Amino acid sequence: MLLTKWDIKRNCPERPSVRRFSNSTGVLVGFIPNTRLYNESCEEQLPSQRGPELCCTLDNIPLISKCGTLPPESCFFSLICSTGAFMVMLVTLLRYAHVIEKHQNCVLNMASLSTGWMCAAGLTMVGNFQVDFAKVLHYVGAGVAFPSSMLFVSFQTALTYRLAKTQEEYWMGHIRAGMALLALIALVLSGVFFCQESFSLQHTSAIFEWIYCMVIMFFYGTFAFEFGGVSADTLIVLSKGGGLPSFSLTGHKPEISGRPSHHQAENLSIL
Repeated sequence: MLLTKWDIKRNCPERPSVRRFSNSTGVLVGFIPNTRLYNESCEEQLPSQRGPELCCTLDNIPLISKCGTLPPESCFFSLICSTGAFMVMLVTLLRYAHVIEKHQNCVLNMASLSTGWMCAAGLTMVGNFQVDFAKVLHYVGAGVAFPSSMLFVSFQTALTYRLAKTQEEYWMGHIRAGMALLALIALVLSGVFFCQESFSLQHTSAIFEWIYCMVIMFFYGTFAFEFGGVSADTLIVLSKGGGLPSFSLTGHKPEISGRPSHHQAENLSIL
């Protein structure tokens, strides 16, 4: 069957239509249905692909990075990643101060803060260096953001169990453990399939990459459980630099947490 130029233009878009959904909160919802749009007639047959002729090549796999390579999508992609990096820094810093104020400081808490900020730095690089124009820097950022975010959720899961005292806190630990396990599986499978040259496996890698990022974002959302108890005392801890010089790493609760709130500033200034 011969195809006219109009049929080719209609059935074979230059870019996957998933780009239209790339910068909205419903990006995952728009991703799965649009993968079916590739199963149309193409001007060039691809011998390595079986079944129906596909308009998509290995360069058009709808990975997250591919959704923001060309303007105007690249502008929104950079904006979203930069804003997300700022939110990651803010959430991790509040969580760090909340643990100090309510419980105690420890090496695990400091490690969580470090990995969270590393994730923010990698996310900034991913968003501002598009994969088609600065591939090395983009992959360096991705290589920092993905493992560090996995370490962060692992540290926070362990920290949740360590500080849990009530039944609700233990249930939150179970939820975070399940999400961390799902994120680990998705990250490993995404990395393994991404290294393959098969179209189907790389497409599967893209799906697991989206799943991983969604799980991580939902994990950050679970901090609303603890942040309901954030008070002015938490902000005082932040204003004093997080208490790094004065809080012990031996597991003893800092002295300031046991004093009345109206004496908090005086106690911190003495420390």
